[in-house]
Amino acid sequence: MELFVAALLLSLPAVLMAQETTDVETKAQIEWSDFWMMRLFFNLIGYATIFVPGFLIIRHLRKIKYNETAGPGCIQNFMVLCVFGKEQHVSLEEGGSKSSSSDSQDESFTKRTIRLLICVAGLQGSYLTWGILQERIMTLEYGSTATSSGEFFKNSQFLVFINRILAFIMALLVIFFRKQPAHTAPLYKYSFSSFSNIMSSWCQYEALKFVSFPTQVLAKASKVIPVMLMGKVVSRKTYEYHEYVTAVMISVGVSLFLLTSGDATRHKDSVTTYSGLVMLVGYMLFDSFTSNWQGALFTQYKMSSIQMMAGVNMFSCLLTSVSLIEQGGFFESSAFMFRHPEFMVDAIILSICSASGQLFIFYTIAQYGPVVFVIIMTVRQGFAILLSCVIYGHPVTVIGFFGVLIVFAALFLRIYANQRQRALKRAAAAAIPLSSVETSEKA
Repeated sequence: MELFVAALLLSLPAVLMAQETTDVETKAQIEWSDFWMMRLFFNLIGYATIFVPGFLIIRHLRKIKYNETAGPGCIQNFMVLCVFGKEQHVSLEEGGSKSSSSDSQDESFTKRTIRLLICVAGLQGSYLTWGILQERIMTLEYGSTATSSGEFFKNSQFLVFINRILAFIMALLVIFFRKQPAHTAPLYKYSFSSFSNIMSSWCQYEALKFVSFPTQVLAKASKVIPVMLMGKVVSRKTYEYHEYVTAVMISVGVSLFLLTSGDATRHKDSVTTYSGLVMLVGYMLFDSFTSNWQGALFTQYKMSSIQMMAGVNMFSCLLTSVSLIEQGGFFESSAFMFRHPEFMVDAIILSICSASGQLFIFYTIAQYGPVVFVIIMTVRQGFAILLSCVIYGHPVTVIGFFGVLIVFAALFLRIYANQRQRALKRAAAAAIPLSSVETSEKA
């Protein structure tokens, strides 16, 4: 018995050392899996399980010209719609849209003003709430008390999924209750902007772990340059001189804010700073591709904004759900949600704001044009910065504030120059018929 006790005492340090080594390895494994590069790698692997087989199927169907040999049936028609789309034809909705636009011009000024105020309130309410909740979810330590620490929510892809699935449901409801133009685009073309939209949203959520929300909002304002460059690549667009000038002004203003507001980041070490920079650059690149690609689809296939919303969110739900299932993210995020009911409330409100905000965006652009929409969203960014600085205490220096003024001055200068350019073009177009009439009278 004494020998057994002595052997047990001698083996106890080795057991404790082995247990400590196991705990350290487990902790290191958890920290490594939480690194953003690993999460990005696993996300891309999940998306590849859809894109690679889909690419091979589309390539095969196009090679055998399946649209010419496909027989009748729901499955065959769906495959043709996914790969080839439908033949374009002039629909009755085009004439209806023209008549509706003329009716809107005859509408009273009071009614148009009231509807504009509703759009302003809807956009401001949706995206101001969305922005504050976005920062709260990614930076709040849920479940923390005075005696115990809580835990952070880490799965940004799950937030993208719940936002997209609710937006997809809302788009389907609008399509069901409101007549839409004939859809002719191949469905697979939505997947490109869907992937870039998912990646931009993922980078946006991840960036909040490394930089403050005001810094991210100003980075959004500097998207002008990557959008212009991406427009040259995707759509072969050309730009005026004032657009380049305002783009440079925006970049200078954002640089002043970033260089003088270093304390606004959540962590101050070099790794975190570079990680936040990479996230912001990725967000701007993916987001600039999304808008340019969608613009090209609008020009080519003439679909409605709600159809675009449904198509993009359909693929977004498919991509994120498959990736979450493969990584076990559904179970992990659901368990977190049940452990912290306040997170469930925040996530639901965030998704509602995101989906309703998309509807207000489409309606505002359709009724009042992109210039009015940009002005509303520019004011929203200013309110977002102000609210975040007040609520979360993000510091802004004098030079940083001067940079903010440069950014918004450039945005409003851009809006004014574009509006003046459109007015000159309309005046020139109106002068051409008058000159032709005078020439005919002289003859």
